[in-house]
Amino acid sequence: MAAKAAGLDFEDFHKLSATADNYAGEKDCLAVWNSIDDCGGITSATLFGMALQQGWRDPSKTRHTGTNVPRNTPLPHARSERAVPNRAKQVPDAVEIWGRCRAITPGRAYSHAYIFRKNGKPKGVRECLSSSLIINEQNVAGYLVVPCWDGDKLQTLQFIPPDKGEKLNLPGASFNNGYFTVGTIIDRAYIVEGIGQAWAVNEATADAAVVCFGAARMATVAKTLRKKYPSAQLVVVPDRSKEEQAAGIAAAVSGQLVTMPTDMPDNYDVNDYAIDFGYPALTDLLTRANIQQYPLNVAFADELPNRFTPPDEILEGILTAGDGSVVYGESNCGKTFLVLDLACAIARGVAWMGRRTEPGLVIYLAAESPSSVSSRLQAYQRHYGVKVPNFAIVKSHVDLFGAEDDADKVIQLVRQLEAQNGQRVRLIVGDTLARLSAGSNENSGQDMGQVVRRVDRIRTECNAHFLLIHHSGKTASAGARGWSGLKGAVDTEIEVSNSAAGRCMEITKQRDLSTKGVRIGFKLEQVELGVNKWRSLATSCVVVPTDAPVKETGKRLSDIGGAIMELLSTKEQGMKKRDVVKHFDGQYDSSSVYREITHLTDAGKVSQSDGTVTAVTNRGAKGAD
Repeated sequence: MAAKAAGLDFEDFHKLSATADNYAGEKDCLAVWNSIDDCGGITSATLFGMALQQGWRDPSKTRHTGTNVPRNTPLPHARSERAVPNRAKQVPDAVEIWGRCRAITPGRAYSHAYIFRKNGKPKGVRECLSSSLIINEQNVAGYLVVPCWDGDKLQTLQFIPPDKGEKLNLPGASFNNGYFTVGTIIDRAYIVEGIGQAWAVNEATADAAVVCFGAARMATVAKTLRKKYPSAQLVVVPDRSKEEQAAGIAAAVSGQLVTMPTDMPDNYDVNDYAIDFGYPALTDLLTRANIQQYPLNVAFADELPNRFTPPDEILEGILTAGDGSVVYGESNCGKTFLVLDLACAIARGVAWMGRRTEPGLVIYLAAESPSSVSSRLQAYQRHYGVKVPNFAIVKSHVDLFGAEDDADKVIQLVRQLEAQNGQRVRLIVGDTLARLSAGSNENSGQDMGQVVRRVDRIRTECNAHFLLIHHSGKTASAGARGWSGLKGAVDTEIEVSNSAAGRCMEITKQRDLSTKGVRIGFKLEQVELGVNKWRSLATSCVVVPTDAPVKETGKRLSDIGGAIMELLSTKEQGMKKRDVVKHFDGQYDSSSVYREITHLTDAGKVSQSDGTVTAVTNRGAKGAD
């Protein structure tokens, strides 16, 4: 921290660090250097205080032929400064020093040895005239002076000797977000370490080249440029051996990378390349920049916007765009009717169960029974007296377990329907998971993981919600059937149940919304569709909202128990036990029905009197929430 406060650059810090017994390499050294942003109360006085403790003596106490800065403006030595109070007041004034440097005219450009050696351009740089300006115990008269600008504000100065030698930075001043630009940034900017490289790039491409003043500042400058020029193409051009660091910098700003030939020595740069191979060859090299991206989609916490972006909900409080859900329940619990009713509301853009919807196209993968889905939609349209728009029923078999082909077809269908209708697909329904993954082992994480990956691919590429209809396991309390990882793979899980108290959907998992535990009651209302080929009445059902039943805390009903309770719930006066058994003739054997009636009686769900059984109901209070 003290070294940085004193104006040392990374090369100085690295040279010093390399002499230590615990030196771990340039990469680790650079990481430490980059981590120092705000030195706080640590100033250059700390550095010189430690040096004094180690036996160093301040040469300013000895006779010296030059003074720091004329006109009574003291300029401390970068490495020969005494630890004195009120150090902040002694930071040299970059603006004042810059004002006393001489501009270099085009006619005099090549009179400066450094410009001549680098085939440089004089625009924007100056020459130091003061014979008494001392930096790092060096008299910098005749040095080339390169300014570091942050917009219109001069941050600091870099001094470059005419002949080979160490570049010096103005002590005590900070580079902050500053840089120096050769050329004008329009639609492309090359990012380089020093001004020699910038001159070479600008000469070869006529595009702007930005000087970072050292490899350690490339990341800061790249981020500054990306923020200031959001649409510009940024190209990072590192010196040889710094490719790995530069690739990460380019990826972080969605930029490009140009690297030097791998057989060149460390620190070989674009200026060296121009000298060795000529500017046409350099032009060719620079125009073959490679786009750099992280191998994974990465977002950095400190770059997140302050403004919160809420999830894009397609069904208020329940479903979000681009995510996945599973709706499961026992057979005949009404889950398919419920999902169809929900899907129709989204296709129509109307409220569902008192919750707002985001209208859009719906694609229903009717893998289990296309004809059943069609008849249920007919019942919906007849009941409400509407034609449901924006609702596509896929009657073809869709396999998300085998090859990738069917996932491709679903994505292609989404694209075509969106182009044809001029609006987005909001919801894709898979009915059912078992039929979409035929041939897989539902209990295998390997098999079901492959199905989930294809579902994820479809919903991600289409930015549409993918809802899977699924079945409960043999033990209803264990949740959805099969692989336990399915619940973790989806954003929303909804259980649909049917009991003597009524039908209900309950949100059992919610990743980004606050509706976990919400229960919504419903019932099925019969709708007449017409007559079948035998002249018998054909019917279907529609979903009608009701109060949510009180959640049962005891054991769940078996399939037989649920069927018996559903039958008895329609008979206010009850039924004779023998009639109940007769009703289920051919579906359940009589002994199982009698035994289940006994279990229901013991559980207090039915009452018996003179051979008549009656359901004991207890409806909950109004309100799904």
